[in-house]
Amino acid sequence: MGAFKTPDLTDQFVELVRRAATVLPEDMKAALERAKAQEEPGSAAEGALDTILKNVEMAREYSTPICQDTGTPIFEIHYPLGISTRALAEQIRRAVAIATQRSYLRPNAVDSLTGKNSGDNTGEDFPTMHFHEWDKDYLHVDLLLKGGGCENVSTQYKLPDARLKAGRDLEGVRRVVLDAVHQAQGKGCAPGVLGVAIGGDRGASYIKSKQVLLRKLDDKNPNEELAKLEEKLYEEANQLGIGPMGFGGKTTVLGVKVGTLHRLPASYFVSVAYMCWANRRASMDVAFKDDQVEVNYA
Repeated sequence: MGAFKTPDLTDQFVELVRRAATVLPEDMKAALERAKAQEEPGSAAEGALDTILKNVEMAREYSTPICQDTGTPIFEIHYPLGISTRALAEQIRRAVAIATQRSYLRPNAVDSLTGKNSGDNTGEDFPTMHFHEWDKDYLHVDLLLKGGGCENVSTQYKLPDARLKAGRDLEGVRRVVLDAVHQAQGKGCAPGVLGVAIGGDRGASYIKSKQVLLRKLDDKNPNEELAKLEEKLYEEANQLGIGPMGFGGKTTVLGVKVGTLHRLPASYFVSVAYMCWANRRASMDVAFKDDQVEVNYA
């Protein structure tokens, strides 16, 4: 593509944040509607889902945050040769600060030593950004807003796990993932979406478990074994009876997504990223034509 001046995409990043924070993806909304229809009329589970769906509509209508915990903004940026990642990072930080000023995001970035809030959702490695150079001639950005409550019940296991009789195989993975859901109960704002990573080191495994949350609920894993595992975990997690917000019911999770990483022979990690019903994700593609940019959001 050749070197050129990276265009200023600050406004486009602000719009991406607004969409992620205020508009729940259609696949998530449809899953919540199906879940409500399956619950017993007049039950606490149905009531919780009804309240959630009303909240989703109000947030969309008024461009207000879906949840008061607007989460950690996690950006996955795929960029072509010639784009300055340093320039993009500065634009993203500026856009997050503007989005916070406009109340699309709540000020959440707190200094871990002093407890002081930066006031604009920027700080040391905040927001989170992962850059990936690729061969395509356009920019693709995914944004995930990861809430703190569901992050608190995300977890990681090291196999084998004698307590759960979980070995280093997919049956062992199944056992620890179901244990993670059982341990979370309603504290992660169920019904949730599970992002599961098998392998890697501890850090890479956690990152991968969040990246797979960017997949849509109705897609299918290209790996047949993992596709079967996702379906089995979805069915069995919903048999635990935890239900929406822990009130009991038929819907504890709305989806399960699994990814893998190569690992060292000595280590076998399984990371479970629990995402609440407010699975806030949005993406944008930016095409470059002469001195103009063409942006499409999804």
